[in-house]
Formats: sequence, C-alpha cells, structure tokens
Amino acid sequence: MRRVVTASPIALLAVLMSTVPLVAQSIPTPESVLGFVPGTDRKLVEWPVLVEYYQQLAAASDRVEYRELGKTTLGAPFVALVVSSAENMARLDEIRAANQKLADPRLLASDAEREQLIREGRAIVLITSSIHSTEVGGHFAPAIIAHTLASDNSPAVRRILDETVLLLVPSLNPDGVSIVARWYNETLGTKAEGAGPPELYHHYVGHDNNRDWYAFTQVETQLTVDSLHNVWHPQIVHDIHQTSARGARYFVPPYIDPFEPNVDPLIVQGYSALGTSIAWELLGQGKTGVIVSARYDAWTPARAYQHYHAGVRILSETASAELATPLRLGIEDLAGRVRGSDPTTPTWNFPAPWPGGRWGLGDIVDYMTAGAFALLRNAAVNRELWLGNFVRIGERAVRGWEGWPYAYVIPRDGQDAARLSTMLGILQRGQVEIRTARSAVAADGEQYPAGSYVVVLRQPYAAFAKAMLEEQVYPDLRLYDGGPPQPPYDVTAHTLPLLMQVQVALLKDSVDVSLSEPVAIPLPRYDYPGVTASQEHARVALYKSYAASMDEGWTRWIFDTWGVPYTSLVDSVVQAGNLQERFDVIILPDMRDSTIIKGLPTSRYPAPYAGGIGVAGIVALNQFVEAGGTLLAFNDASIFAIGALDLPVKNALAGKSNEEFFAPGSLFRLDLDTDHPLARGMPGQVAAWFERSPAFEVERTRRARVIGRWAADPDRVLMSGWVLRPEEVAGRAAMVEVSVGQGRVILYGFRPQYRAQTLATYPLVFNAFTGSAQ
Repeated sequence: MRRVVTASPIALLAVLMSTVPLVAQSIPTPESVLGFVPGTDRKLVEWPVLVEYYQQLAAASDRVEYRELGKTTLGAPFVALVVSSAENMARLDEIRAANQKLADPRLLASDAEREQLIREGRAIVLITSSIHSTEVGGHFAPAIIAHTLASDNSPAVRRILDETVLLLVPSLNPDGVSIVARWYNETLGTKAEGAGPPELYHHYVGHDNNRDWYAFTQVETQLTVDSLHNVWHPQIVHDIHQTSARGARYFVPPYIDPFEPNVDPLIVQGYSALGTSIAWELLGQGKTGVIVSARYDAWTPARAYQHYHAGVRILSETASAELATPLRLGIEDLAGRVRGSDPTTPTWNFPAPWPGGRWGLGDIVDYMTAGAFALLRNAAVNRELWLGNFVRIGERAVRGWEGWPYAYVIPRDGQDAARLSTMLGILQRGQVEIRTARSAVAADGEQYPAGSYVVVLRQPYAAFAKAMLEEQVYPDLRLYDGGPPQPPYDVTAHTLPLLMQVQVALLKDSVDVSLSEPVAIPLPRYDYPGVTASQEHARVALYKSYAASMDEGWTRWIFDTWGVPYTSLVDSVVQAGNLQERFDVIILPDMRDSTIIKGLPTSRYPAPYAGGIGVAGIVALNQFVEAGGTLLAFNDASIFAIGALDLPVKNALAGKSNEEFFAPGSLFRLDLDTDHPLARGMPGQVAAWFERSPAFEVERTRRARVIGRWAADPDRVLMSGWVLRPEEVAGRAAMVEVSVGQGRVILYGFRPQYRAQTLATYPLVFNAFTGSAQ
C-alpha cells in the first residue's frame, strides 16, 4: 500500500522521475485512470473505469496482455490479463502446450521429456478477485498487482515474471462491481452508507456465484473454466475474498477438516504448505491478525474446481470494513470463537492477534496485495516443485487410485434427455472423458446395451467424475467430544445422479468390452412443458424482496432458462392487493418469515427498500388464495405461509437444537403420492434437497393432502450427505397441499430448485402451474 507523504507533490514527482527507470515511468498508474489511489476511503468506481485502466496498462507494457473472454450476464466485458516477462510473453503458446503435456501425462513421450518440461516449464498461477462484489477491496487489489508487475524491475518481481505466467481475472463478477459501486456512491453521506445494495450483486445468484464451480450454470463460471482453467491448467489458483469485519484480519489455508476424499493428498499438502508460507511472510512484514486452519473447510467441489484438476486453490479472506467506509474496532468488538478461530486469543494457528484500531479499504487492499505477492514469490522460487507434483498427481490419476472402481456406466435408454445431457455436460466441461460401449456391458448385476456411456476412472480428471457421481458420506464431526455437530462451511452433498435423477451403475473391475474414443455430449434442451400452443399458461409471479434472496435469483435463472413466463413481485405490489386480478400462482422463495414480513431495516434503508410486505401484504396474500390463487412456499417460506394463512400444519422440528436434529445440506429420500397431479410423471421415490428445512405435522382435516413424505425407515432417509437423528423426520410430511377458500397453498419442506441442480424435483414446481390458469 502506498504511504501518504507530506512533501510537495512537485518535489516528490521530481524525485520519483529521477529514480524510476524509463519503462516504469511509461506505465500508467491506477490513479491516473481511477482518479485516486486504490484503497482510498469512500472511493469506488464502476467496472468500465477499471476496464479502461487494464486496457491502457496492456497497451503500455510488453509484460501484460488484455483479453476479453466474453460477455457477462448483463453484457459487460469479462476480462483476464496475462502477465509475465516479455520473453515469456513472446512464447506463450509454447509454454501453454508444454503445460498441457504435464497436465495429461499420457501426452509425454518419455521420462526425459517429462523431466525437461519440469525443468524448463513455467508455473501457471490463476488469481481471481471480486466474485462477491461487496468485498470491495477485490475491486482494486488486481490493479495494484498488475501495475507492480508491469512497472517494477526489482529482482523479486523479475523472478516472478521469469518463472511464472500469471492469469489475472480482475473480477469474476463485473456486473456486481458496478451494482455495488453505483449503490455506494448514491448513498454516500446517508444512513445507508456502507450497507449492501437492496438487490443481488450477481443478477441471478448473488453470493452463490462462488458455489457454481461444478454445476457451471452461470456464464461467468463457464468463461473462467473454458478459457482459463481448461486451457492453461494452473498449478495454483488464488481466490481473493473478504470476510467479517469482526474476526481475524486475514485467512489462508490450511483448511479445517474435512477435505473431500477424492482430492489427491499432494493437493492437500500443497495448499497447506503454501497457505502457511503466505501467513509466515505476512507476519514477517508486521501484519497481525493472520490466521490459518480456521472456519473454512475443503469439502465441497462447488468452491474448488482446481482441486480435481491437479492444482491447489488458495482461498484468502481479508476482514471487511463497511464497503469503502472505514471502521474503528476495539478488541472487545471482535467476534467470539467460530470454527477454530478466536480473534482475541493467540493460538498456534493465530499467534499474533490484531490489537484493534482503525480498519479501512486501504488496509484491506494492502493485506490482499501482500498475500498475492507472497503467493507469487513462492510459485517462482518453488517452480520445479509445483510442476513436478502437478504431473505426479496426473500420473496417479491415470494409473487409478487403489481401491477405486474401474468405471461408471450410464445407460441412455429410459433416461430423461435434459437431465442426462445436463449431468454428462457437467462432466464434460470438467474435462472428464466420456466414452460409449461398443457392445453390451454388465454393471451392478444388470446388463446395459451397446451405446451406453462409460466413464473410466483411469484418466487425468477421474477425481472430478468420482466426486460428482458417488454418494457422499460426510463425517460426524463435533465441536468437541460429545458436543454439538460442527457445521460444514457450505453443504455436505453433491451427488449428480441423485440431484438430477439419472441412473448410474458402478463397474468395480475392468471388463473386456471395447470402448469408443471420447464422445461429445449434446447440449441439453430445456423446454417448460406448461407452455403449448393449445394451452393457456398460468400467470406466475415470483416474490422478489429487497432483502435479496439467492433462492429467488436461482428460481429466476431456472425460469429464464426453461422458458417459464413470470413476473417479479415486489413489496409495494403485494401490499396494493388485488393480486388475483393479475396472477394465478405466486411463489415465495426460501426466506425466513421475519424477512418476508419486515424486510430490510428502516433504520438503515430508505423507501421503497425497507419494510417487507408487512401486515398489508399478509392480508393481500390471504385474499389472493381465498379468491382461487395458488401460493407456493419453498423451504423456510413454508413457516411464513403456515402462520400468515393459519394453516392446519406445524413444523415438527421447531425449537430442536442441532444436537436433537441436524441436516446441513443433504439429499433425503422422498416418497411421493404419484396419484396426485402435483406428482404427475414422477417416480414413486426421488431425492430431495434438505437444508435446515421444516418437517410437517398435518392435522386431520380434509383441507390438507400430503403429496410427499420422507422415508419411513430412519436408516433410509439419508441418500447422500449428513444427518443426525433422522428418526425426527422419518415418515413426516415433506410436501403438503392445503385448500384455503377457493385456492390452495403448497408447502415444500425442501428446496425443489436448489442452486439449479435438483432437476429431479423441478416437476413438483412445474406441475403446480398446470391447471392453475384462470
């Protein structure tokens, strides 16, 4: 971070011009385009300004190449910089081709070529920033990183440039950079200064854009994977984030347990060693509050694509301010112990707590850039070690892990085409080779015909395939012996065949069946069955709170992708009433009842953003249903619907502690009443997503009909993930239809459209639209 000086600007400029080499003098500084030093309090800019800087920097430097990879969800340029020495830049294609051979050891002609490529290759480092746009230090740290590498001629920087190729993505969410900057600048000097915007900062998925690294639903994820990960195969990925203002100042790995069992041990040791090295270097620079091995685990592939592609992912988390507005915090203001972290107490993984004081955007950017350069120095100094271990991981994958099955067989016959192609498309985008059997193949005691798909687990990215196709068994971890469960950082299940209802068979041993070369999977076609030329579709409204819900955003994405017509419904329209005149179906996404009713706090947000639907909205929703409307309530929103419409249903899990029942994102077995129109076309049993969900007790009444129940046998409730005391939900209602006046309320005690992955349960939503048109 640049220090503030009191010398005359003219005198200072004269000194700088006399000591800085001409190459550095010709490189534009970030402040020359932004109009301020990055990290200045209360200063944010929108994405086009940052793009202009990166374009000018690349035009002025032979060390930097600007690449537009495509367009974002809202049409902004999605960009990456390639940064290295001028000599390396002149032979980028050669470096990339050599790294491709190291990524797939089957391409190596000999041991001699292997050793030569390790000796002469370059470490590929991918640094990504600002995926979560309220983490505003990430808007600016890449500009400082890029400028330093373009202008600095010190031996340390020259070594980084000579030994590495840096792929720098200044923002994984450019749309959000502009959304947050615009909101912040509009509210400067008001009570809303420093508060998050009253909308998702990714158009569809908000904070969940960092949970998309295996489903690949969003265009920004696809561009990053297709244009960078899968082309360059980085040994190191550094994902720059921010965290709470009231914890440690900076986190890097090691991650806490558990790590996903298909991740190679060399990767686990690699991210642990690199993270510890970064922490050591930062503390040596006098930066206190640096912690390792706390809070964040490495279980889900949703945040760690590179762990299944022979590289390490370094997550760094720097403490936040209030967007670009500084805070002053005493030691007493820091949070208590959370998953291995107490920001007030020295421990082996946190030897020098931050003492408190002023914390602002400049501090955030300083820690971020220091961490990035510590990582780059490690990659440069240990280049051959990184490349050697990279190829060793690939060699082990090609040989096959001891104890792994030989392959998975995925039949074509009897499968839903959209679900099958979606699942296989995910594997293919993850660079998994998919072949077809040239003759019949036996697996799991069944015979599958020629033409069935086969995924052999003897290939470079077999770990990705296995993690996606198998059922997860999450370990029973406790905060302390005999204590409550230790929650995962995210969720515990990611089994694609269950999420998407695709049949998959396990082939334990190799068989004498001829297989094709890898085949291309056709793109899925998503056609909503409720829109036909001969049938009028229901008029669907989706509630869109200013206390923005990611579940609402995912639902919007699904509707836009599948071609479902809908209208977004905001608080004021709900409160105005007469909803039955405009809509047949209203959907309440997964939200707490208090958030639906109260919304954003009036103490912080101005009209129209504060207040929720209030009493007027509750009255309007009652009138809508009484008049014949259909109200769908997903997951937590069911609790709101039960109370607001006085339904004869209770949440059987209300008031239970985590020790009494716990399921933090798992797949449960759902038994369906297939005679009911809402379950039309569904099998009698399907996997459904349970994440801190309700389980229903239904009063004896003709008004209510149970459409789905969790498996009656507690031992059969869990299909993938983790659950404690499944007997608390076994046999209980999971989906209920309740008649109210001339209309109905449909309660979903699960997330039927979870992160656009649960294609298995989409029909339970789409079927609710059929017959609802007035």
